[in-house]
Amino acid sequence: MKRRTLFGLAGGTLLAAPNLAQAQRGQRRVLVIASGADVPDLDPHLGTGYAPAAFYRNLYETLVRVEGNPPRVVPMLAESWTASADGMEYVFRLNPAAKFNDGSPVNAEAIRYSFNRALRLGRGNAWMISGALDGNSVTAVDATTVRMKLIRPFAPFLTVLPWIFIVNPTVVEANKGSDDGAGYLRTNVAGSGAFRITRQEVGSIYEFERVANHWRPGGGNLNGAIWRLVRETTTQRLLVQRGEAHMALDLTSEDMDALAGRPGLKLISEPEFRTFSIKMNTRFGPLMDIELRRAISYAFNYQSMLDSAGQARLMVGPLPHGILGHDPNLDVPRTDMAKAREHLARSTQMRPGLKLKVVHVVGLEQQRRWSLVMLDSLRQLGIDLDVQAMPWPDMVASARSPETTADFFMVYQTANYADPDNIAFAAYHSSRNGGWQNPVYRNPEVDALIERGRSETNEATRIAIYREMQQKVVADAPDIFGVLETRKLAFRDNVDGFVFTPVASNAIEFANLNLR
Repeated sequence: MKRRTLFGLAGGTLLAAPNLAQAQRGQRRVLVIASGADVPDLDPHLGTGYAPAAFYRNLYETLVRVEGNPPRVVPMLAESWTASADGMEYVFRLNPAAKFNDGSPVNAEAIRYSFNRALRLGRGNAWMISGALDGNSVTAVDATTVRMKLIRPFAPFLTVLPWIFIVNPTVVEANKGSDDGAGYLRTNVAGSGAFRITRQEVGSIYEFERVANHWRPGGGNLNGAIWRLVRETTTQRLLVQRGEAHMALDLTSEDMDALAGRPGLKLISEPEFRTFSIKMNTRFGPLMDIELRRAISYAFNYQSMLDSAGQARLMVGPLPHGILGHDPNLDVPRTDMAKAREHLARSTQMRPGLKLKVVHVVGLEQQRRWSLVMLDSLRQLGIDLDVQAMPWPDMVASARSPETTADFFMVYQTANYADPDNIAFAAYHSSRNGGWQNPVYRNPEVDALIERGRSETNEATRIAIYREMQQKVVADAPDIFGVLETRKLAFRDNVDGFVFTPVASNAIEFANLNLR
């Protein structure tokens, strides 16, 4: 018989099914989070997306972390660091008290090993340091000193380090197998984070427990946390409204409006470097034709998308407003049926009965509505649309090749660091092909500009590079450049200690949170 787990909150105390009841007695404080995102792989060098980021932030640690608004880099495993005048060498002094959760020290060799493993695997967040570091760049000077020599300048180097997680080399090597420990770390943890994972049910629920006597003292009063998979945003809203969850992470503007003014809640709606675009399959199927992509770009009803979004603004090109180098005067498509028909007439792929496919994340109501906006827009061109909702892991899997990627692929991207390199490289560099951030788009000229932008240290020159990059991307029409939404989070009012940061704000860190 399938086990069913139910949760509720009464007077701030978590009530649970019998298998959790004993854990919730007395003074234990367990945070319940409602999220639509799953984490099928716990390897911190393989996963991407906000849910994996949240898990890794709590199970592992990094040299530095990011906090505040505006975001700033602060110590974590490294208690201090210095940089050379030319920005080509960094020396980090580790906190001698830092320990993995098996009691062994987090030493310089662990840092070297982890960076090299991330680069060897070449997945997950490795793109953030690839090109700046190689297998010889990181050296252990002594037990608590790490030297990093960059192979080329990389302007946002410090700001990417909160996303390169440190693993315990002894544990990984003991379980290395033929895949560099990936099979082991898929379901096991070899970290120094303030929490450990005690239950994993992919597609359903994950439970965390605070590590006793963790090397970093202080922080909040949580004993544990529960990450509950709730696909529908309206259900997330109801759970936090009724007190059956402490946090809801995927709310729409309508959800926020419905919660406004209700007792017992704290609502957050803040600007963030978070883009939403509809990526087109430029390498397989009818949308290989740039004239068809341009026709669709001009036929799309941007005002309907904005009206549906609520607390948002339309994007002007591939980069978010306010980030270094963004061009607010970029000439981007807006609804113009005359131009749409001009491009359609030049298309080699347009034919009677043409039907395309869009995929969106199951349960994300906003994406479903935007799919319907696309459906209505394409009808103006005589094109039909198949709308398919998919679980996020299935969407990620589908993006691995042009042949399996849908004609339209809906995706949110949130900057992990406040630099144009984050969105530009992740979303438009061809080395990211086969991943959800950039399944198929490639242009060697755009690649070269992105690489120049990340290695240039002069700000004015960087701005000029990113302006040119944006123009070339818009000319290629690989995306419907959609909206910039505010980050919308709802908390119960007995949750304290959360400080909004406009990068990865929904990748919740548990350590400093309190439940009253």
